[in-house]
Amino acid sequence: MRYYDSLARLIAQFQKLPGVGQKTAQRLAFFILKMPETEVQNFAAALVEARSKLLTCSRCGNMTDSDPCSICLDPRRDGGSICVVQESKDILALERTNEYRGQYHVLQGAISPLDGIGPDQLNVKSLLARVRTSPPREVILATNPNVQGEATAMYLAQILKPLALKVTRIAHGLPVGGDLEYADEMTLARAMEGRQQV
Repeated sequence: MRYYDSLARLIAQFQKLPGVGQKTAQRLAFFILKMPETEVQNFAAALVEARSKLLTCSRCGNMTDSDPCSICLDPRRDGGSICVVQESKDILALERTNEYRGQYHVLQGAISPLDGIGPDQLNVKSLLARVRTSPPREVILATNPNVQGEATAMYLAQILKPLALKVTRIAHGLPVGGDLEYADEMTLARAMEGRQQV
Protein backbone atom coordinates (compact mmCIF):
# COMPACT_ATOMS: atom_id res chain seq x y z
CA MET A 1 0.00 0.00 0.00
CA ARG A 2 1.28 3.46 -0.90
CA TYR A 3 0.94 6.07 1.85
CA TYR A 4 0.70 9.82 1.60
CA ASP A 5 4.17 11.36 1.55
CA SER A 6 3.90 12.81 5.06
CA LEU A 7 2.79 9.46 6.51
CA ALA A 8 5.49 7.60 4.58
CA ARG A 9 8.13 10.01 5.98
CA LEU A 10 6.82 9.48 9.53
CA ILE A 11 6.97 5.68 9.14
CA ALA A 12 10.48 5.94 7.67
CA GLN A 13 11.62 7.99 10.70
CA PHE A 14 10.26 5.41 13.13
CA GLN A 15 12.05 2.64 11.19
CA LYS A 16 15.36 4.35 11.99
CA LEU A 17 14.89 3.42 15.67
CA PRO A 18 16.66 0.23 16.82
CA GLY A 19 14.48 -2.86 16.71
CA VAL A 20 11.64 -1.13 14.85
CA GLY A 21 10.62 -2.80 11.62
CA GLN A 22 8.04 -1.83 9.01
CA LYS A 23 4.96 -3.10 10.90
CA THR A 24 5.97 -1.57 14.25
CA ALA A 25 6.81 1.71 12.51
CA GLN A 26 3.35 1.74 10.90
CA ARG A 27 1.70 0.98 14.26
CA LEU A 28 3.61 3.81 15.97
CA ALA A 29 2.83 6.26 13.17
CA PHE A 30 -0.91 5.53 13.28
CA PHE A 31 -0.85 5.74 17.09
CA ILE A 32 0.76 9.19 16.92
CA LEU A 33 -1.80 10.32 14.34
CA LYS A 34 -4.66 9.33 16.69
CA MET A 35 -3.21 11.34 19.60
CA PRO A 36 -4.64 14.81 20.33
CA GLU A 37 -2.59 17.48 18.58
CA THR A 38 -1.39 19.00 21.88
CA GLU A 39 0.02 15.63 22.97
CA VAL A 40 1.81 15.26 19.63
CA GLN A 41 3.28 18.74 20.05
CA ASN A 42 4.40 17.90 23.61
CA PHE A 43 5.96 14.67 22.35
CA ALA A 44 7.82 16.48 19.57
CA ALA A 45 8.93 19.25 21.96
CA ALA A 46 10.26 16.66 24.44
CA LEU A 47 12.32 15.05 21.66
CA VAL A 48 13.77 18.37 20.53
CA GLU A 49 14.46 19.52 24.10
CA ALA A 50 16.21 16.27 25.07
CA ARG A 51 18.33 16.36 21.92
CA SER A 52 19.33 20.01 22.38
CA LYS A 53 19.84 20.12 26.17
CA LEU A 54 21.48 16.81 26.98
CA LEU A 55 25.26 16.70 26.84
CA THR A 56 28.12 14.45 27.88
CA CYS A 57 29.69 14.78 31.34
CA SER A 58 33.28 15.90 30.89
CA ARG A 59 34.41 13.71 33.78
CA CYS A 60 32.67 10.36 33.32
CA GLY A 61 31.04 10.51 29.87
CA ASN A 62 27.49 10.01 31.20
CA MET A 63 24.57 11.71 29.48
CA THR A 64 23.49 14.70 31.57
CA ASP A 65 21.87 18.13 31.51
CA SER A 66 24.63 19.66 33.69
CA ASP A 67 28.40 19.29 33.64
CA PRO A 68 29.68 17.51 35.68
CA CYS A 69 26.75 15.14 36.07
CA SER A 70 24.83 14.62 39.31
CA ILE A 71 26.56 11.29 40.03
CA CYS A 72 30.04 12.86 39.75
CA LEU A 73 28.95 15.72 42.02
CA ASP A 74 27.28 13.53 44.66
CA PRO A 75 29.52 13.55 47.78
CA ARG A 76 27.80 10.38 49.05
CA ARG A 77 29.21 8.33 46.15
CA ASP A 78 32.35 6.26 46.80
CA GLY A 79 35.12 7.91 44.77
CA GLY A 80 37.39 4.91 45.33
CA SER A 81 35.42 2.75 42.93
CA ILE A 82 34.83 3.34 39.20
CA CYS A 83 32.42 1.12 37.28
CA VAL A 84 33.16 1.19 33.54
CA VAL A 85 30.10 0.70 31.30
CA GLN A 86 29.52 0.88 27.56
CA GLU A 87 26.60 3.32 27.44
CA SER A 88 24.72 5.75 29.69
CA LYS A 89 21.69 3.46 29.63
CA ASP A 90 23.80 0.84 31.44
CA ILE A 91 24.15 3.22 34.40
CA LEU A 92 20.36 3.37 34.68
CA ALA A 93 20.23 -0.43 34.78
CA LEU A 94 22.91 -0.68 37.49
CA GLU A 95 21.38 2.12 39.56
CA ARG A 96 18.07 0.21 39.70
CA THR A 97 19.81 -2.51 41.75
CA ASN A 98 20.68 -0.09 44.60
CA GLU A 99 23.82 -2.22 45.10
CA TYR A 100 26.52 0.05 43.71
CA ARG A 101 27.33 3.46 45.25
CA GLY A 102 30.58 4.35 43.47
CA GLN A 103 31.42 6.41 40.40
CA TYR A 104 30.98 5.49 36.74
CA HIS A 105 32.83 5.89 33.48
CA VAL A 106 30.98 5.58 30.15
CA LEU A 107 32.98 4.31 27.15
CA GLN A 108 30.37 5.37 24.56
CA GLY A 109 30.49 1.95 22.90
CA ALA A 110 32.60 -1.19 22.68
CA ILE A 111 35.51 -2.42 20.60
CA SER A 112 34.14 -3.86 17.37
CA PRO A 113 36.71 -4.27 14.56
CA LEU A 114 34.04 -5.37 12.08
CA ASP A 115 32.29 -2.02 12.60
CA GLY A 116 35.57 -0.09 12.51
CA ILE A 117 35.43 0.75 16.23
CA GLY A 118 38.72 0.50 18.06
CA PRO A 119 39.91 1.84 21.43
CA ASP A 120 40.61 5.26 19.88
CA GLN A 121 36.91 5.70 19.09
CA LEU A 122 35.93 5.05 22.71
CA ASN A 123 36.18 7.17 25.86
CA VAL A 124 39.32 5.33 27.03
CA LYS A 125 41.90 8.15 27.15
CA SER A 126 39.83 10.09 29.68
CA LEU A 127 39.49 6.93 31.80
CA LEU A 128 43.27 6.52 31.86
CA ALA A 129 43.76 10.19 32.71
CA ARG A 130 41.16 9.89 35.47
CA VAL A 131 42.71 6.84 37.15
CA ARG A 132 46.22 8.30 36.88
CA THR A 133 45.15 11.61 38.42
CA SER A 134 43.16 10.08 41.28
CA PRO A 135 43.77 6.31 41.47
CA PRO A 136 40.69 4.41 42.70
CA ARG A 137 40.80 1.32 44.91
CA GLU A 138 38.96 -0.64 42.24
CA VAL A 139 37.95 -0.40 38.59
CA ILE A 140 34.94 -2.61 37.79
CA LEU A 141 34.58 -3.61 34.14
CA ALA A 142 30.84 -3.87 33.51
CA THR A 143 30.75 -4.15 29.73
CA ASN A 144 28.10 -6.33 28.11
CA PRO A 145 28.70 -10.11 28.17
CA ASN A 146 28.97 -10.44 24.40
CA VAL A 147 31.93 -10.64 22.00
CA GLN A 148 32.40 -6.85 21.79
CA GLY A 149 31.97 -6.34 25.54
CA GLU A 150 34.42 -9.14 26.37
CA ALA A 151 37.00 -7.78 23.91
CA THR A 152 36.62 -4.32 25.46
CA ALA A 153 36.99 -5.69 29.00
CA MET A 154 40.11 -7.66 28.04
CA TYR A 155 41.66 -4.58 26.42
CA LEU A 156 40.91 -2.38 29.43
CA ALA A 157 42.26 -5.01 31.84
CA GLN A 158 45.54 -5.09 29.88
CA ILE A 159 46.03 -1.33 29.90
CA LEU A 160 44.97 -0.88 33.54
CA LYS A 161 47.07 -3.71 35.03
CA PRO A 162 50.41 -1.81 34.76
CA LEU A 163 48.89 0.96 36.89
CA ALA A 164 48.74 -1.41 39.89
CA LEU A 165 44.97 -1.02 40.22
CA LYS A 166 42.54 -3.67 41.40
CA VAL A 167 40.62 -4.46 38.21
CA THR A 168 37.51 -6.65 38.44
CA ARG A 169 34.95 -7.91 35.95
CA ILE A 170 31.28 -8.29 36.84
CA ALA A 171 30.26 -11.92 37.31
CA HIS A 172 28.59 -13.69 34.45
CA GLY A 173 25.14 -13.85 35.95
CA LEU A 174 24.06 -12.12 32.77
CA PRO A 175 23.29 -14.10 29.63
CA VAL A 176 25.94 -14.10 26.93
CA GLY A 177 24.77 -11.94 24.07
CA GLY A 178 22.50 -9.90 26.37
CA ASP A 179 22.58 -6.20 27.19
CA LEU A 180 22.69 -4.66 30.66
CA GLU A 181 19.67 -2.47 30.02
CA TYR A 182 17.39 -5.52 29.60
CA ALA A 183 18.62 -7.46 32.65
CA ASP A 184 16.46 -7.61 35.77
CA GLU A 185 17.59 -6.05 39.05
CA MET A 186 18.30 -9.35 40.81
CA THR A 187 20.53 -10.64 38.00
CA LEU A 188 22.45 -7.37 37.91
CA ALA A 189 22.80 -7.29 41.70
CA ARG A 190 24.23 -10.84 41.72
CA ALA A 191 26.55 -10.00 38.86
CA MET A 192 27.90 -7.00 40.81
CA GLU A 193 28.29 -9.06 44.02
CA GLY A 194 30.07 -11.91 42.20
CA ARG A 195 32.59 -9.79 40.30
CA GLN A 196 36.13 -11.14 40.20
CA GLN A 197 39.57 -9.67 39.81
CA VAL A 198 40.83 -9.74 36.21
